[in-house]
Amino acid sequence: MAITSANQLELLQTAEAVAREKMIDPGLVVEAMEESLARAAKSRYGAEMDIRVNIDRKTGRATFTRVRTVVEDEELENFQAEFSKESAKPYFEPEQKATAMWLRDGQPITDFTTGPQIGDIFQEEVPPVEMGRIAAQSAKQVILQKVREAERDRQYEEFKDRAGTIINGQVKREEYGNIIVDVGRGEAILRRNEKIGRESYRPNDRIRCYIKDVRREARGPQIFLSRTAPEFMAELFKMEVPEIYDGIIEIKAVARDPGSRAKIAVISYDGGIDPVGACVGMRGSRVQAVVNELQGEKIDIIPWNEDVPTFLVNALQPAEVSKVVLDEDAGKIEVVVPDEQLSLAIGRRGQNVRLASQLTGLDIDIMTEEEESARRQKEFEERTKLFMDTLDLDEFFAQLLVAEGFTNLEEVGYVELDELLVIDGVDEDTAGELQTRAREHLEAQAKAALERARELGVQDSLVEFEGLTPQMIEALAEDDVKTLEDFATCADWELAGGWTTQNGERIKDDGILEKFEVSLEEAQNMVMTARIQLGWVDPAELEADAAEGEDGELTEEAEA
Repeated sequence: MAITSANQLELLQTAEAVAREKMIDPGLVVEAMEESLARAAKSRYGAEMDIRVNIDRKTGRATFTRVRTVVEDEELENFQAEFSKESAKPYFEPEQKATAMWLRDGQPITDFTTGPQIGDIFQEEVPPVEMGRIAAQSAKQVILQKVREAERDRQYEEFKDRAGTIINGQVKREEYGNIIVDVGRGEAILRRNEKIGRESYRPNDRIRCYIKDVRREARGPQIFLSRTAPEFMAELFKMEVPEIYDGIIEIKAVARDPGSRAKIAVISYDGGIDPVGACVGMRGSRVQAVVNELQGEKIDIIPWNEDVPTFLVNALQPAEVSKVVLDEDAGKIEVVVPDEQLSLAIGRRGQNVRLASQLTGLDIDIMTEEEESARRQKEFEERTKLFMDTLDLDEFFAQLLVAEGFTNLEEVGYVELDELLVIDGVDEDTAGELQTRAREHLEAQAKAALERARELGVQDSLVEFEGLTPQMIEALAEDDVKTLEDFATCADWELAGGWTTQNGERIKDDGILEKFEVSLEEAQNMVMTARIQLGWVDPAELEADAAEGEDGELTEEAEA
């Protein structure tokens, strides 16, 4: 098959038809045709030749051109597509054939007195090729491949900005438990683990999903859908509640046990609008529309509160809470409930407390009033025994100290004298004696700890480091941290402890100095001080980085 005047316009008509069918740019189809014709020409004239094809967008005429480039002698490898300055001279003349042209920097050369230069291009038109059956089939494959690539790019560009929104589609088929959904100009996948448990679909069923992710992959854009994502519920409420769409009410947090139960925290920025009532709607119409879409999933709508304990009390509804104790450093919270409310607070299979934990981002430890009373009694007895053993006190006097809030020897030994004098029966002499005994015991403990640390091989560089007590040095030595260099290589969380999340569950990492109540910030400061002392870090650079960080924050605030 040759490209003759009879079928030149047919090329453009074919390109237009394919472009309309695939909803892509006709120019991309024409470029694919040019590439396919160029490949066919190379199979005829030689694979090493640089043959290019240009199809006129108006007439459909295909022009076949052989291109050769001037290169350095030592870089000359392909004699069919390149030539040296010397071999280019016979072609470098003003008198050229009408079908030939010299280009420099993309422009036709008019001054031939300079001679050929590196990078000059010589174009010469060659006769069109006859395309046999194999060549035509190859050209067809190239065109189809290019069209598929253009179609994939168009799909990706269309859906990439729709991630995080809800889309309506039609079920096409099911593959290994995954649902393939027709979303108009492409296909999306609803994985088995993204379906609400008891849902089942048949071909041609209508389905509403949340676009969780859009990825560009070799096999084409992959659109991943979800019906279990918390964001799906938030988007559904946005569709049903105009106040959320308008920004008057904001969804602060969502926690779901898909298909069973969910909790959603909302806040109103208009004092005259109740956020919970607005989300529920008249006779529950708004929330019921969301419940129906989620296959009957029960939804608790909770008012958001910046005060974490108050918010947690709301999140644990319908259970009643007696007391809340928050440990912000550990990201943990203790909740005390009446004995008869324990099962309600925990929920069936721990569902209620698990959702409340997801909503607040805290680990929640629930105990009954009886359990909390037993724990407090145990702590009281342990502290009483500590003061009896170390300060040589009788039980009654030790209990007086504990009842006044003293928890350790440091508090007794170094507290202001007036705080001891408020205890019934304690005068200045008694208070002074108490402090003397406490300090002597602490000094003995420190001396023993230091001797133990030296036995383990601790060096003076660590002993003399400011901020570490003998007991801390002993704990470090037991963990094989024996020099200032060893200490400087420690991470802050290795010293102060911390929390990591694995598979959605928070796991405690014990720190070497955690029992001494060293905070993460204190650990960071100590490690950085050690590194400065060792010359590993330049203090001037730290100050410059800190100043730059502050400037960045100020700039961001100003932009906001």
